[in-house]
Amino acid sequence: MTTPPIPVLLYHAVMDDPPDWIAEFTVTPRDFGAQLDAIVASGRTPVTISALAGHFAGRSPLPDRPVVLTIDDGFADLPGPTADALAARALPATAYLTTGAVTPGRRSLLPPAPMMKLAQAPLLEQYGMEVGAHTVTHPQLDTLPAKALRRELGEPKAVLEDVLGHEVVHLAYPHGYNSPAVRRAALRAGYASAVAVRHALSSETDETYRIARLILRRSHTVADVEAWMDGRGAPVAPFPDSLPTVGWRLYRRARARLGGPVFAG
Repeated sequence: MTTPPIPVLLYHAVMDDPPDWIAEFTVTPRDFGAQLDAIVASGRTPVTISALAGHFAGRSPLPDRPVVLTIDDGFADLPGPTADALAARALPATAYLTTGAVTPGRRSLLPPAPMMKLAQAPLLEQYGMEVGAHTVTHPQLDTLPAKALRRELGEPKAVLEDVLGHEVVHLAYPHGYNSPAVRRAALRAGYASAVAVRHALSSETDETYRIARLILRRSHTVADVEAWMDGRGAPVAPFPDSLPTVGWRLYRRARARLGGPVFAG
């Protein structure tokens, strides 16, 4: 049976007073709760990225109307009130951690913000989340030379596996930036899936190494979430990159060659 469009939601911070740089992609705890309630009321069955990737690989079927929740970066709210809100509604999620930002003494390209600690990663799993990698420093991966790209993909995988005690096989591209070369590198690094952004609904024919996600902004409402749960309100992946997307990638690559790695955000 062919499933309808699959909403894969992308959250970042959930807080009332976020730093300015992440405010656009932050929802308040009140709005987060209302959006989660809309997901529950939609009758969709929540699954993890592991389940979606397993389906793409032909290993397991999906429920008729799945939904996937993902959370990027690892802000301080994640292993506390955000995880509590998800667990209270029996909603699993996949959390992608930027290891340089959550490891004390390490640096990343993320501007200052309250972040969780790497040692709290096992707590996320106790809440029922799965944990994936979101690079070391949060760069624009599609602008990096090969050696730097291998480090950004390989190191967080190894770090998280050491903390969690098991294999970590799911990746999120910072701000969704990827390319054919980045997708091939993700496969070689041992990842079984990778999520992009695209602000689109996913589908049964989506690409395993650039799964489309719908990025939540502070301006989104419960009505937006309800439309996505109905399979409306956004394009459906897969679809080819537009000419502006390709041109923007070429511009960013040229800028990175002159100035070095750039924050993806």
